[in-house]
Amino acid sequence: MARISKRVGVVLFQLGGPDSLAAVEPFLYNLFSDPDIIDFPFSRLGRRALARLISKTRAKKAAQHYAAIGGSPIRRFTEQQAAALEARLMREGVDARCVVAMRYWHPFTAEAIARLHDARHDARQDAEVDQVVLLPLYPQYSSTTTGSSLNEWRRLWTGAVPTCCVAPFYRNPIYIAAVVERIDEALARFPHPSAVPLVFSAHSVPVSVIEKGDPYQRQIEETVDLVMEQGGWSNDRRLCYQSKVGASRWLEPSLRQTLRQVASEKRGEVCIVPISFVSDHVETLGEIDHHARQEARLLGIERFEMTRGLNDSPTFIQALAASVLATIGESGASIQGEEKIQDQEREAAAQSMVAD
Repeated sequence: MARISKRVGVVLFQLGGPDSLAAVEPFLYNLFSDPDIIDFPFSRLGRRALARLISKTRAKKAAQHYAAIGGSPIRRFTEQQAAALEARLMREGVDARCVVAMRYWHPFTAEAIARLHDARHDARQDAEVDQVVLLPLYPQYSSTTTGSSLNEWRRLWTGAVPTCCVAPFYRNPIYIAAVVERIDEALARFPHPSAVPLVFSAHSVPVSVIEKGDPYQRQIEETVDLVMEQGGWSNDRRLCYQSKVGASRWLEPSLRQTLRQVASEKRGEVCIVPISFVSDHVETLGEIDHHARQEARLLGIERFEMTRGLNDSPTFIQALAASVLATIGESGASIQGEEKIQDQEREAAAQSMVAD
């Protein structure tokens, strides 16, 4: 590949996680005070009070979850992904600087922006970047994840350099191949791999979000179809959702309901595939590999396996690099950040509704 003369800053967006047990409550407060998460009539007036109540109520139990897995590893894994992606892009001839922007805990988006502005941390650069590529690490688009991260970026970014956004990469065949690799690896731990039910578990969102046109559910379903097609397995497969909060309707069936269904069919084995996550964190290591594993055992499921997170899988890093390179090639210098980002968000939503 010909060397690209521009210095490219790549911002990897992720949810984030508390870096200590003392940080659990403020992390939860940041999460539940996000208008893209908590939205109801007159919510502007009551959102912060509600967030304070929820965070105080949930902090003790959440802290137990984090303690059970030895603390949140999401920052470590995301920074490993950033370092691996930067190295990969450099090998592809791109003068890249990859930084991490967490939504609800350090390093916050403001900290990532400061790193882009400050070139003194990097001896390779003597000026700010010439172009910024925003890379949400959510394969499927949702206003509650990608949308929230991009909204925070808009609120804080004041740079004048051209900015573009990587589109949701759930269809990227290299990303799909990375997921298939993890499933093959997990199935190999079973004595009879083809007989094991594959349970794909995605983070749930409120049904009201989907009813407003959010493409998340459709993109999750398409991801599962693509993974099954590329994997070529004949295994029984199911899709469920996890991490519901509050009393409103969320996408179902839940992981718990699905495990009960598997157990009722006298199936003694199950393989869980966290399909909406790209790194291991409390929802995979805690909710699935710890709590769901215990529940499965009580239900009579004797063999329980979970696929590893993609983390810094070389295939996954290759997928991210391909997405960044394609975005650089498709973006024009005359298209500035806000316009480009909004165009790509609309395109992501429109793509998911084509089948309608």
